[in-house]
Amino acid sequence: MAEDLRFVVKSVVGEENFIDMAPNRSNNYCCGGGGGFLQSGLPDERREYGGLKAEQILQTEAAYCITPCHNCHAQIHDLSDIRDHAWQTVHLWTLICLSLGILGPNEREYLGDDLKEVDVFHPESSNF
Repeated sequence: MAEDLRFVVKSVVGEENFIDMAPNRSNNYCCGGGGGFLQSGLPDERREYGGLKAEQILQTEAAYCITPCHNCHAQIHDLSDIRDHAWQTVHLWTLICLSLGILGPNEREYLGDDLKEVDVFHPESSNF
């Protein structure tokens, strides 16, 4: 499955913009937000566990971290927030919709300024 997701991400962002983490694939680090931990009421512990993932992301020097699920997105976004927004966190589906030109204006909250106006499609103003 890791190779399938890499294919999709590279197709959406361009292979030249893809930066892999190390370690990766089945050796990649967990973000620490899954399994109910995100809603556990233990943010300090969750953030401490996620510190390893945050360091892994920082080592890439990437502007964006793409996440496939809600728990990962919320945790990785929070890890960025407590590090002065060191990276933008974005759902994979957001980038897919953006690349197709169908991402609505209200779905751009997590995009950086460099992507907020890319291929904006406004269905409410469309003639279709």
